[in-house]
Amino acid sequence: MLAQVREGILIATDQLRSNKLRSALTILGVVIGVTTVMAMASIVSGIQTQVFNAIATAAPNTFYVMRYFATTPTDPQNPPYEVRIRPPIRESDALAIARVPEISYASLWVQVLARIEYGDARTQRMELWGADERYMDVTGGTLIKGRLFSRAEINAGTPVFVIDADVADRLFGEIDPIGKYIRVGGRPLQIIGVLQPPENMFAPPGQERGGLMPFRYARSAYTIDEVNGLIVAVRARDDVSAERAQDLTVVALRQARGLRPGMPDTFDILTQDQLLSLVSQLTGAFFAVMVALSGVALMVGGIGVMAIMMVSVTDRTTEIGLRKALGARRIEILFQFLVEAATLTLMGGVIGIAVGLLAGEVIKRVLDIQASVPLWSAVIAAAVSVAIGLVFGMIPANRAARMDPVEALRHE
Repeated sequence: MLAQVREGILIATDQLRSNKLRSALTILGVVIGVTTVMAMASIVSGIQTQVFNAIATAAPNTFYVMRYFATTPTDPQNPPYEVRIRPPIRESDALAIARVPEISYASLWVQVLARIEYGDARTQRMELWGADERYMDVTGGTLIKGRLFSRAEINAGTPVFVIDADVADRLFGEIDPIGKYIRVGGRPLQIIGVLQPPENMFAPPGQERGGLMPFRYARSAYTIDEVNGLIVAVRARDDVSAERAQDLTVVALRQARGLRPGMPDTFDILTQDQLLSLVSQLTGAFFAVMVALSGVALMVGGIGVMAIMMVSVTDRTTEIGLRKALGARRIEILFQFLVEAATLTLMGGVIGIAVGLLAGEVIKRVLDIQASVPLWSAVIAAAVSVAIGLVFGMIPANRAARMDPVEALRHE
């Protein structure tokens, strides 16, 4: 058996050498499919690694209270009935939660979607937050320049701004942004700090983030989406579990809102576990789509392998007839051509794995994520490559095995 496998591999290698271009085009589909699978596995693995690291950055006992949670933003102009019957989140809700002894922090934050402008430079519409001086206690991050706003600035609603480092680099380049005035949604604010946000997917969900301003200024200066744009950020004491803190929060809010037993909650709680589950669903769906697309490339590669093996069987008809005349059994001929087909696709798989590893490194640098190609993806890629060769090589191998030796020897 091993001798037959070795012989089949040698014959397949000879065929590759004698038909380089044809063989290369044949296995190209396999290479593309395997590379895509590995690249997608690298992205998904990197995102999931970043999510787990985020749990350590934003403590697992942090969660958010909102009017209504949906995987896609609700249209504030025409919210569904189940949203309309819920009152907006108010400061009184945050105060009710903050009075719970087991809660160390609860404060109302507001989300603003606006462009940031400085001179002729401007950003796309991005997510900005109105919060208090303990914003970083919840989300993490590092203040790399300047300062956060003070309690006096929060209470007075002073138009000051702490800008995210990436946005500052985009707008100011080498210029120090501290003290400069920008326009946020058409309104002037003075930059007092530069914040390096954490690589943290548990920051309040939304689009690209640009920075933060005092809550009272944001609440009064901008039109607020009361369906999606108001949340209460809550953090439990370190010695209190997230589950207990969430239960106590529900009790406090129900009491504050006068909800009787049996009445449904008029708010939602978004936890770290829910966000993790959501990210896993999104990355899983993304990976599934890419695997399906990769499957098309692998199918094309398999059809190419079948085509080249059919040509090979035709070209070697006399050789097949001679082997049969010398006593080779049908199963031996079948096995020989199956090994050849599997060798072709395995070579495509090996090349695809090498390109996939390279793609993983490129993705790691371009997306700035801790991407790594999982070992299981390489093992599966190699196994799938061989399986494609066996499946698509069966028809030409069976054709070779069923040849009549007399007719094969007459073939010119």
